[in-house]
Amino acid sequence: MTSFAVEVTTDASSGAVWDAIRDIGALHTRLVPGFVTNTELVPGGRRVTFANGMTVIEPIVSVDDNLRRLVWTAQGGPPGLTHYNGAVQVFPREIGGSRVVWMADILPDDAAGPIGEMMKAGADAMSTTLRRLASNERGGAKRSP
Repeated sequence: MTSFAVEVTTDASSGAVWDAIRDIGALHTRLVPGFVTNTELVPGGRRVTFANGMTVIEPIVSVDDNLRRLVWTAQGGPPGLTHYNGAVQVFPREIGGSRVVWMADILPDDAAGPIGEMMKAGADAMSTTLRRLASNERGGAKRSP
């Protein structure tokens, strides 16, 4: 089994970041637009379409508001993938803002390369989105009356 972890730091508050993450049907609009092109809620989880055309069903294992942690698994994915378990957790930073840690366990090891590359691309998309969120929190975006 191969494990990956990617980390994103942001000036956005942990509450605002968690609000975007826990909105499980809005990956494509609130968390990783461009990396994910569509998210549909299905019984017990979501159907996720990625920019590379891959579509997977992600059963949601848990949404823990106290820990600010979301856990899911995946059905489908790259050829040969037999196991994917993902978790993302938000931590407040002492200096302000937050730290997001996204972890995944993958089987077989041969499937790890493509998944790792996708996680890096997802972390880049998340970083961009959270930068905008932080700007909005500081009043950097024009608001409608």
